[in-house]
Amino acid sequence: MMKAAKFYKAKDFRMEEVSAPAVKPGHAVVNVEWIGICGSDIHEYVAGPLNAVPGTIMGHEFSGVVAEVGEGVTNVKVGDRVACINLDVCGECKYCQAGQRNLCAKMGIDGYGLLGFTADGAFAEQVLLESKNCIKIPDTLSLEHAAMVEPGAVTLHAVNKSRLTEGKTAAVFGAGPIGLLLVIMAKAKSASQIIVIDVAEDRLEMAKKLGATTVINPMKENAVERIKELTDGGVDVAYEAAGVQPTFSAATKCLAKNGELMIVALYEKEVSLFPLDLTMGEAIISNSFCYSEEFPEVIDIYASKIVDLDLLITKKIHLDDLVEEGFETNLNDKTHIKILVTPKQSNL
Repeated sequence: MMKAAKFYKAKDFRMEEVSAPAVKPGHAVVNVEWIGICGSDIHEYVAGPLNAVPGTIMGHEFSGVVAEVGEGVTNVKVGDRVACINLDVCGECKYCQAGQRNLCAKMGIDGYGLLGFTADGAFAEQVLLESKNCIKIPDTLSLEHAAMVEPGAVTLHAVNKSRLTEGKTAAVFGAGPIGLLLVIMAKAKSASQIIVIDVAEDRLEMAKKLGATTVINPMKENAVERIKELTDGGVDVAYEAAGVQPTFSAATKCLAKNGELMIVALYEKEVSLFPLDLTMGEAIISNSFCYSEEFPEVIDIYASKIVDLDLLITKKIHLDDLVEEGFETNLNDKTHIKILVTPKQSNL
């Protein structure tokens, strides 16, 4: 038996004793070390069920140590330290075969989907997953930082999919955890300017520490005008990580000719668009969802010490305190960036 936090409905997470997972061929059982609380977890806590199946163990940003491997597993062994992919997909459709596992044709069908939403995830002592989703980490990368590889992969996927190349300019709208990780990935890709827009001064200060070249508070100055001043007419790629009408509109208006708006946020409401903002400059809108094969590159970026990742970790808590010290703290104290959770008292 093991301890796990099960989700049932909004404001209803229950700490329960459940059966520990049994290993299967092609799979591995991982002892969970650290789990990050994601914005999507908080959405489920506040208003769920949205994407999470009631009765599921949530938690999808996690690291751990391999405890057991099933028949046929060769890529990891017991004792390996791993960052874990939460894609639980068919592996056979045309998208999976093309390396686009995030677009699996069976996502949400026949039990396929995402660990922590459609299948049991990592707010627990152990988790079962396909061994190919266990990515070994170097000794130079801590397990705390490894728990942030998953959201790092989300942002690197967006950056890799966009038109950003060395020397081009980037703007990031929204300096939440995803926006701040976008700053790190744009820095890793050698963007010449990284401009961050947010209304929270503490988040803007953090963006500067992580590599932003300029920060803008739109409550104090016109963000679109300032971006155009800085970039000689418009930014090459604007990443929209806030998911609201004002940032979406500003992002469409600040682009260079042939510029790109890359949508990373998951919108909760429809937004309106004036196409002429894009047409005359032949600018485009692109979208990015989740990640596909980015874990190894994120691990390399993190291991390179391009930034101090500890800056992102604002609190560490025990699994028993997930609701009060995790979800409720995130909701009531907006200074927090990434709260990490562990089922092991010895980690604290």
